[in-house]
Amino acid sequence: MTIRILPAVADPETAHAACGLLAQLPGVELLRTVGDSTALLDALAVLGAASVSGLPEVVLVHERLGPVPALDIVREVALRFPATGVVLLSAEAGPALYAAAMDCGARGLAALPLSYDELGTRVQAAAHWATGVRRHLGPGDGPGSGGAGGAEGRLVAVVGAKGGVGTTVIAVQLALAARAAGRETALVDMDLQSGDVASYLDVQFRRSIADLAGISDISPRVLQDAVFPHPTGLGLLLAPAEGERGEETGDLASRQITGALRRRYPLVVVDCGTQITAAGAAVIETADLALLVTTPDVVSVRAAKRMVRLWDRLQIRKAEDTMTVVNRHTRSAEVQPPLVARTTGTRVARTTVPAAFKELRTAVDSGRMQDLDAKSHVRQALWSLAGELGLAAPAAGPASGTGPHHRHRALGPGPGPGPGPEASAGGGTGADQLAPVPSPFRRLRRWGGGDRGQIAVEFTGIVPMILVALAVVWQCVLVGYTYSLAGHAADRAARAGAVGRDCTEAARADLPEEWRTGTIDCGREDGVYKAKVRLKVPVLVPDAVDWPWAVGGTAGVARED
Repeated sequence: MTIRILPAVADPETAHAACGLLAQLPGVELLRTVGDSTALLDALAVLGAASVSGLPEVVLVHERLGPVPALDIVREVALRFPATGVVLLSAEAGPALYAAAMDCGARGLAALPLSYDELGTRVQAAAHWATGVRRHLGPGDGPGSGGAGGAEGRLVAVVGAKGGVGTTVIAVQLALAARAAGRETALVDMDLQSGDVASYLDVQFRRSIADLAGISDISPRVLQDAVFPHPTGLGLLLAPAEGERGEETGDLASRQITGALRRRYPLVVVDCGTQITAAGAAVIETADLALLVTTPDVVSVRAAKRMVRLWDRLQIRKAEDTMTVVNRHTRSAEVQPPLVARTTGTRVARTTVPAAFKELRTAVDSGRMQDLDAKSHVRQALWSLAGELGLAAPAAGPASGTGPHHRHRALGPGPGPGPGPEASAGGGTGADQLAPVPSPFRRLRRWGGGDRGQIAVEFTGIVPMILVALAVVWQCVLVGYTYSLAGHAADRAARAGAVGRDCTEAARADLPEEWRTGTIDCGREDGVYKAKVRLKVPVLVPDAVDWPWAVGGTAGVARED
């Protein structure tokens, strides 16, 4: 990608220094310097007269440009030419000026005297922002396309909230799902010091992403030499085997590498790991879709919240432009996806990945994640997630969803046989491989709409247990009630017999009709008039079935002569 830069600097010494540094930046085309605000606006009007693609990607505005104040000219350029990024050059690059410049529409602030690293970083950031704006404006308006409508591939960044949440597994399976659906896919390991993509896919490699870091113009031939062609059909750009070489890949190199990959592949999946480096931050900032992986526990969700806040402070990405994926999800976990969404302020994917490490163990230990059983719940969930995100839909023309605000397409049928081992082994199409094999889990999803159907089936299965429990409780209530009736009747009978009344009639007077079939024995014993009442206990419903044994109550009252 060629970055055209228009310097607007009135001071000759500053202009000479700026042009000297800009000439050293890779892929930069320097336009003629203008010396005042009027000449700047006129030059932009002429360059953009035919189309947006004629405008420079970056405009440098010196703080003493004149005659219009620098912040006013920044605002004017941002309003009239929104597809151009403005970088303000100032000797007083403090927080107050930075905030004012951002409010006026600037895309960066570089301190004077200029340094090569800072100027390169600001220019690259502004240029990539302009690229994204032009991509939304329409085909053919992006820089480097030459008005021919050359579309760039979709970039997906997968980031872990903390170590051990399954970031690499998810990135690998998403890439495999997309490739099985027929999309040319590159998988990049941007975890530069401890990347494990090579270990998960059983790869021995010589070249890595560090070999591209020092190349200013990454041609298709150079890219082809660095990308490892995996048997599944994926193109792998791996992290260096020596972790210390990760420092060679900075912000500028990361943008150039991902830009070259996007021009070659319709889909680029990047495993950014869990540590935010300059290279990883550049990927997250320019990604069309950023996935933040977390597990449903308090520690991981707090880490995800810290990560989102860090991105916001660094102005890398906003929370609403981020999607969180919940890995190792269980129904019994106290932390559920709605809570994750409220805590982090991000969108949460509808598809969750179940906690089933036993299914992964063989594939992980053998280093062949591509051989993960198609019937495993983990793979079914991850490939369904790829469909939800629109990664597994067949690529037809320009990749859909070229911005963080687009709506993801639903999973659709594949275009034909995929080149991966899954397709060749099964003899089916890419869509056949993507769709879960017939199983009770799949039938539940089709019947009840995913988790809701499974919940309905589980509830239906537990209803008999609930009914049995209620029946037992009700029977216990009947037994206790019968004991109470027997004791009360015996007391009434004893009192009546002690004064010469009919004890049997007194005992049955207060008994409900269903319990009056019991036996009542009354008589004197050692000067005490005793009454014994035995009542049958009904089973669930009175007058239906009686309990095999009866319950009794006994009472005695001193006889009155």
